[in-house]
Amino acid sequence: MNKRQKALLLESAIIIGITAAAVVAIINLKQWTSRSEAMQIMERLGQIILQYRKEHGSVPSEDYIRSIEEELQGKIRLGKLHYRARWISLDSNPDEILAYAEQRFRFSLISDGYVVLRLDGRVEWMGKEGFQKLLSQQRRKSPADLQILQDL
Repeated sequence: MNKRQKALLLESAIIIGITAAAVVAIINLKQWTSRSEAMQIMERLGQIILQYRKEHGSVPSEDYIRSIEEELQGKIRLGKLHYRARWISLDSNPDEILAYAEQRFRFSLISDGYVVLRLDGRVEWMGKEGFQKLLSQQRRKSPADLQILQDL
């Protein structure tokens, strides 16, 4: 193999490497954006719920949430929303999980997890292990909660 062939081979390898790195970066940027948008949507939902609680003194029903969920822009990024109002009581603490949505990221450096809305309106990202621990500590669990705990 002469110098010209070696240089051509080296240039090709560099171009392939840069292209692969760019593809991985774009995929991860897309996943990070999806996660950020899901958190923003959950924050908007939390604001609506807090306003409802202020006006009515209790958390809204699941039917009410389903009706406004359709109106939330970008709700597709949130995925399947699990709303736990039936398992919230007057003596529930502010750390109680009110709603959550699972986020899965394929081909990404971002790990799978959950966007969690607490009863006090806080929204946070939780990895699967942290979410499992928090959900298992909740006093009352829905059938969906129990299924998620079994799957984790």
